[in-house]
Amino acid sequence: MCGIAGFFNDQQQNHVDILRGMLKHLAHRGPNSEGHFFETRAPKTVALGHRRLSIIDVSDNANQPMVYDNLVIVYNGEVYNFIEIRKQLEKEGYQFNTEGDTEVILKAFHRWQLNCLDKFRGMFSFCIYDKNEQKAYLIRDRVGTKPLYYYKNNSTFIFASELSSLRQHPEFKSDLCEQGTSLYFQYGYIASPYSIFQSTKKIKPGHYIEYDLVHHTCKEEKYWDLSRYYLLPKFSLSEKEAVERLHEELSHAFSLRMIADVPVGVLLSGGIDSSLIASILQANARRPIDTFTIAFSQKEYDESVYAKKIAEHLGTNHHEQLCATQEAQAIIADLPKMYSEPFADTSAIPTALLVKFAKQKVTVALSGDGGDELFCGYSAYLLNQKRFQHLDKIPFKKALNKLWQSFPDDQVGFYQINYDLYSRYLKLKSIFGLVPIEDKYMGVTRTFTHYDLNHLFTRSRSSFPISHPIFSNMHALERMMLLDFNYYLPDNLMVKVDRASMYYSLEGREPLLDHKVLEFAAQLPIHLKIKKNILKIILEKYVPRSYFDRKKQGFGVPIHAWLRNEFSYLIKQYLCPNKIKAQGIFNEKYVTKLCQSFMRSQTNENRIWTLLIFQMWYEEYFNEAF
Repeated sequence: MCGIAGFFNDQQQNHVDILRGMLKHLAHRGPNSEGHFFETRAPKTVALGHRRLSIIDVSDNANQPMVYDNLVIVYNGEVYNFIEIRKQLEKEGYQFNTEGDTEVILKAFHRWQLNCLDKFRGMFSFCIYDKNEQKAYLIRDRVGTKPLYYYKNNSTFIFASELSSLRQHPEFKSDLCEQGTSLYFQYGYIASPYSIFQSTKKIKPGHYIEYDLVHHTCKEEKYWDLSRYYLLPKFSLSEKEAVERLHEELSHAFSLRMIADVPVGVLLSGGIDSSLIASILQANARRPIDTFTIAFSQKEYDESVYAKKIAEHLGTNHHEQLCATQEAQAIIADLPKMYSEPFADTSAIPTALLVKFAKQKVTVALSGDGGDELFCGYSAYLLNQKRFQHLDKIPFKKALNKLWQSFPDDQVGFYQINYDLYSRYLKLKSIFGLVPIEDKYMGVTRTFTHYDLNHLFTRSRSSFPISHPIFSNMHALERMMLLDFNYYLPDNLMVKVDRASMYYSLEGREPLLDHKVLEFAAQLPIHLKIKKNILKIILEKYVPRSYFDRKKQGFGVPIHAWLRNEFSYLIKQYLCPNKIKAQGIFNEKYVTKLCQSFMRSQTNENRIWTLLIFQMWYEEYFNEAF
């Protein structure tokens, strides 16, 4: 796992210093070594850089950038089936000087060009520069596990693993993106291809960018799409056959992710997904594997008792750490640097604590991300399906919606009495007239509705909802699952895990997101996936059902209680009226009203946290303490 950065622009005298400055801000992603490639030829100066976290073939021989013939690569990630691909290349006459996957990727591209992507099984983002064609290819893995940003103006093309690195280039402009800002306040994250900065984009999962140095143009192409597999006919398998085939797929995917020349462990929450990973791996291991969990003193957030019970049953070498309030406080202060753009998922706090703890023992850690999106694990899927069905049955809905939309929001009687109830009112109003399930589902997941946004900002702006395809010929549950897979998973969950783990120089791996598992799961009949039924059947082969079959718990912390008590100073520090007014972005009267209603309330809605994180990030990145 590593950090990559580079740029293509008109000749500059200080390009070496610029690249080193960019790489300095990726040192946490790659503390073991730093490498550079420079080439000055018409029409551009080429600068490619790499920070390495050594995982496979830890020798200096495998350092990057790596050059072969006309190609140069800087690469972040793991291609787990590289040994199989290497054997194919050796049969065609290629020779290898290293034992890792970077050289395999480079020579696979040399042999098959972009068709090599079909062979790669793993997580990756990389840039390959073709000196002969004067083109660069920036490629991101199918799921979007590994990040890759790029910035383009009239003369310069810059890319990096993180925004903090991009910002070190003198051509970069830190202008806030209105669309990215709007997306953040709606969903708590910024969906690809947008970012918080204007002219800066994320390469979308399953896509690549072809950059032409001569003409200074970009072309985006998609090379993989999970929806294709959802639209295929479902497997006509018995439950037993489906269980056996999925078990086989999972076992192979899990074993591939144990390949490393450094210690590997499992982040064990005690839930179905991480327990399944630990179970299958331990069953095939020669000695106890290391498992890690975080405990909380608040019972409603604590799953450590379940994780410990499962670890004892499996015989893993289990490690547990209690999450203390002061440790969480230190993590919160680091969040702006850790994520480099606003990111409002509160589970980033326990995730950071967990990976920091695991790093004491291992360099690679496997987690159970993806199980909910693949196997209908969120209770909200079934709940929303029922809600949407009831909404669709309301008579004269179009006429009612037209009347409702014309009603002024601030005249609603309970606006001043109960702001929580008012918020629910606005959310219902925002989805009432929507027709496709996809639109309704994205509507209910919003933190700030477009009505809220009109009050929040000092000037009116569009809500810029996430743009998505409509799959009316799919099952309603699959449509919601696919939406989460395409947006929430890569732009929230994968961001959370990647930035937190790499901040502490730990490689995170998500075996449930192996694309062979994804493609198989997409073709399973929905009844096998509801509430992770098929995963439970497999897990029961290793662990008694009573150990894991319980109400789902989120991986969170009591952040709202903390903000009303010991962390209330954060609200006073970052959301005080004078500061908000001086900043000029938000309506200070609306923010004050939000803060007051939050302090009176006992609910766990996220608007205050979302605002607070933005303000902390803004102060960190613009060095402005209003």
